Amino acid sequence: MDEHTGARSTRTTRRRLLAGGAAIGTVGLAGCLGGRDGPVPEPEVTSDRIEDWRQIDESESTAFEQSYGPVTVRALERTRIFEYAPVADALAETVDASGSPVLFFATRIDLRPAIDQLPAGVGRDRVMTEVETAATDAFRAQLRTAGIENVEVAEEMTTTVRSGYTATAWRLTGEYPIDGGIPLPDGSTTDVEGVLDIGARLGVWHDGTDVLVAGGAYPTEPLIGVLDEALPNFVDAETVVRQIADAETAEALATDPAAFDEDVSQLLISVA
Repeated sequence: MDEHTGARSTRTTRRRLLAGGAAIGTVGLAGCLGGRDGPVPEPEVTSDRIEDWRQIDESESTAFEQSYGPVTVRALERTRIFEYAPVADALAETVDASGSPVLFFATRIDLRPAIDQLPAGVGRDRVMTEVETAATDAFRAQLRTAGIENVEVAEEMTTTVRSGYTATAWRLTGEYPIDGGIPLPDGSTTDVEGVLDIGARLGVWHDGTDVLVAGGAYPTEPLIGVLDEALPNFVDAETVVRQIADAETAEALATDPAAFDEDVSQLLISVA
């Protein structure tokens, strides 16, 4: 991710990451400068890296409704959710897990009436400050819903997205427990219990028409290592995975975490 402008510390399963309207409800104060009628256009992920990701859900809802004097504001959202297909498939084939800790989402939020039609005192700066705060809280909550625990904001920064706008961005951390069973060469099965350290990124920006929210989560250590620690000393995880699945599955589970971080970072700044 193209990070700059003084990074600083802050206090701050598959089909559940920001899948429902309530997930975006806390990110409701977003905005459309020009206004529109009809459905909210879906957010587009313009990076070629999305080819390795599989869309697993999409939602549209009235995410927020609130009165400001005589004006009632409605925020409409459209969200797309993706999982990194090679890892999701590899976990399904090895430990019979549903879903993946490698996730990405993109959301477009349209405020009706538009920002420039709101009552005095409800300006763009105020709206964006509330959106950024709420987006961080919502993302943390939804990572927990997806099975990622102990989510904390580690850093806040700014980044420039591909369309040229400046986004407020956050780096988060968490943990993802893995439970399942994996067959051994002798025909028995051993339980797999481990905890993956998770990294996540989130960005929020105004593109002149709507507010876009995008982010993702990924392990910060190779998945194959968690399996290896759970297996008896006389076997190693790569050998077992190659036997019960194939070399491609073993390769997916051994992916360098830096590759996931790069994917999520590039997908985030490509949303339009």
